[in-house]
Amino acid sequence: MFGLPEDIRRAVYTTNAIESLNMSLRKIIKCRSSFPNEEAAFKLLYLALQNAAKKWTMPIPNWSRAMNQFAILYDGRLPMLGGDNSLTQFI
Repeated sequence: MFGLPEDIRRAVYTTNAIESLNMSLRKIIKCRSSFPNEEAAFKLLYLALQNAAKKWTMPIPNWSRAMNQFAILYDGRLPMLGGDNSLTQFI
C-alpha cells in the first residue's frame, strides 16, 4: 500500500466504505441457510451489490488524479476513453 503514489493511496484507502459493503453482503448471505448451487449465491450477491451501489452518492475525491497515476503505473491495462485519449471518471 505504501509503495503506491499518494494520489492512489487516497483513492484506495476507503476502509469504512469497504467494511460497510462487506457488512451488507455478510448480512444478505447470513440470512440464507443454504443455496441450491453456487450460481444462486452469485446472483444474490450481484443483486445486493446493485442495491448497495444505489446508495453511493459521494464521488471519490481526486479520482481523476488517481486514474492518471494508475495509467502511468499499469501502462496498457486501463481502457482509454474519449477521442483525445484522456481518462475520464469511471464512477
